[in-house]
Amino acid sequence: MRVLLSFVLAAMVAAPACARSLPDFTGLVEQVAPGVVNIQSMTEGHEGAEQPDFLKRFFGMPHDLPSRPSTGSGFIVSPDGVILTNWHVVAQAERIRVRLSDRREFQASLLGKDERSDLAVLKVEGEQLPVVKIGRSQNLKVGEWVLAIGSPFGFEHSVTAGIVSALGRSLPNENYVPFIQTDVAINPGNSGGPLFNLEGEVVGINAQIYTRSGGFMGVSFAIPIDTAMQVVAQLQDGGTVHRGWLGVVIEDVDANLASEVGLERPAGARVRDVLDGSPADAGGLKVGDIILDFNGTPVERSNALPPLVGGTRPGDEVRLKVWREGEAHTLLLALGELDAGREGAAGMDSSLSLSEVPEAQLEQSGLSWGLRVDGVQPDSPWAMHLQPGDILLLANGQPLKRMDDWPGLPAHGERLRLRIWRQGQLLWDAVRGPLSPGRTEPGE
Repeated sequence: MRVLLSFVLAAMVAAPACARSLPDFTGLVEQVAPGVVNIQSMTEGHEGAEQPDFLKRFFGMPHDLPSRPSTGSGFIVSPDGVILTNWHVVAQAERIRVRLSDRREFQASLLGKDERSDLAVLKVEGEQLPVVKIGRSQNLKVGEWVLAIGSPFGFEHSVTAGIVSALGRSLPNENYVPFIQTDVAINPGNSGGPLFNLEGEVVGINAQIYTRSGGFMGVSFAIPIDTAMQVVAQLQDGGTVHRGWLGVVIEDVDANLASEVGLERPAGARVRDVLDGSPADAGGLKVGDIILDFNGTPVERSNALPPLVGGTRPGDEVRLKVWREGEAHTLLLALGELDAGREGAAGMDSSLSLSEVPEAQLEQSGLSWGLRVDGVQPDSPWAMHLQPGDILLLANGQPLKRMDDWPGLPAHGERLRLRIWRQGQLLWDAVRGPLSPGRTEPGE
């Protein structure tokens, strides 16, 4: 009994010390909140649009409104009114209204946008406006405390906190941003808002969530501020973002492949295809090469390569360290420029590796066509549905005869219905687009 009582008393004494070790965000919020703004994107032509019940019940809004706003967030980076946010927050806007924490309102104009990184630069006419302090996302560490301020579901200047869960995440169809993953609660309306470290510095821009419900499920993603400021500098300088282009299709290196080619451990980006006439083609890259290093930066996984290539200026000469036939080689080549008609360093979603099934295997399996699953990243949306060795026959009813037939990961809320041949059995499965931008209209 004495032992138990001593244990309980020790726990009671220790509890306040544990509580004191947790961060107190009150001073931080007071310091940074004035530089965070609410953004309302107004789209005309919604006469007769039915308003959500809670708006009518609590705020007395009429049933019909001439325009219907969607809500997002942003932050002020210069005293004369330059604001950063996500492009998807204002993409459909005909008018943009910005509201500060002190309830001042401004009409904003669009200075520049970059759809590939989902960034937009806005401008309001003001002087001596409160600004945020820009930090360095490259200094972030996994496990570090971070804090978000935004307008989830229109509730302005809501504060949520959590930790950095992972760094350098690559999301399907988002090849050029090495996302910061956090467990900070992010919901529709948080998009475009800042992610702060404990020094009160912006280290990211909250952009997306991984969800099956449409709401927060513990996994959120932010654009690193280093990446964002590179884009902003180009937008302010010339209004256009220029990205390097290599022209290869890549995939991850697993343990089996590493052993086969003589690598000590799995690392790098294996070249599955080299596009004709591309900088990679001109520079001597070959199918089967494993890119281990790009301009002095190690390439641990294939998803690390596209941001490195895209963040390099077109025309720059770069040095690649590649593994070929059991030996390391160094290649020098000049990057091209990525345009709307080209893919970048990764020509496809690197979380799923596919190839056309050889004729001999088709005949052996009794099939007429199909795409073979060569690899699936365990943390990808495909992992719950596909496994290496599967042969994909149909996607939404369309035959998959060539790589060009593959539609890729569906958008959020859409479904990709697959006909799969697996170990002699025919299966049906459906994959839903899991990535939901933090943007919504009231009541959605």
